[in-house]
Amino acid sequence: MRRREFITLVGCAAAWPLTATAKQGKVWRVGYLVPTFLVSDGLLGAFVKEMNSLGYTEGINLILDKRAAEGHNDRLPALANELVALHPDAIVAVATPAIAAAQRATSKIPIIMTPATDPVGSGFVQSFAHPGGNLTGLANMYGDLTAKLLEVLHLILPDAKKIAVLMSSNPTHPPLFKVASAAAEAIGLSTIPIVAPTVADLDQAFQAIGKNHYDAVYVLADPIRPTIVSLAAAARIPTVYQIGEFVEAGGLASYGPNLEILFRRSAHYVDFERHESGRFTSRAAYKVRACDQSQDRKVAWPVDTRICCPSRR
Repeated sequence: MRRREFITLVGCAAAWPLTATAKQGKVWRVGYLVPTFLVSDGLLGAFVKEMNSLGYTEGINLILDKRAAEGHNDRLPALANELVALHPDAIVAVATPAIAAAQRATSKIPIIMTPATDPVGSGFVQSFAHPGGNLTGLANMYGDLTAKLLEVLHLILPDAKKIAVLMSSNPTHPPLFKVASAAAEAIGLSTIPIVAPTVADLDQAFQAIGKNHYDAVYVLADPIRPTIVSLAAAARIPTVYQIGEFVEAGGLASYGPNLEILFRRSAHYVDFERHESGRFTSRAAYKVRACDQSQDRKVAWPVDTRICCPSRR
């Protein structure tokens, strides 16, 4: 499958109500489910801003019901059920734990993955080209990028040999750790898993990291837990990330897709009128055509990845 900066979206009005032309005065309802804290979810702003640019504004023709698990993935099923009970026109589910919870909560309401690490392996879709069911959206391709970040780490910190890999209760982390471990071994590094299931466990995790004198920390992709940056700084241990927003918060370096662009793309999956928009990115284009089955709504993935390092002054 060829990777592209834009993808043709196809949808069925019967199975995907958001593809219907918005009638004047119609108010649309969208559920937004995130594993972390809403106050720290800056990417929500990117999604809302893009929805605004497409003609949807809260308080006018859009209701956005937001639910946050605040770092406790075990809360997600109940929150997903709360959203389903509100009968939204679609649910935007952020990251694999929230997507899984939304999938279990409904097989009828369209769910937009924003984004998923392994949509096929996680059982969310049948394939990128033909998702099937009521899920579609975006993949972040972190599985493909996991090994590359270790190369970046080795380039930045050539003397670092013993790497702590920070994980949470995210179900994608065990397979990602296997990828990271194999990649590390190939370049002469050793990796040790450090699991902090919730935000409350992070302090203890970094105490263990400091006690065992690891040379660096590799943080696997996860909904953003901002305290990681301050804990790494307090422990005086170099830490690299798969998410660039950690670097914006003071982290050392990251390698991965631009999540802001992915969240903006997500708004186009929730675009009721489905008009073409040249305001998304300079090279973006979205088209829609009639179809008979919802499984033709393709899953998109990032083309551009970026290495982020803090600017020096």
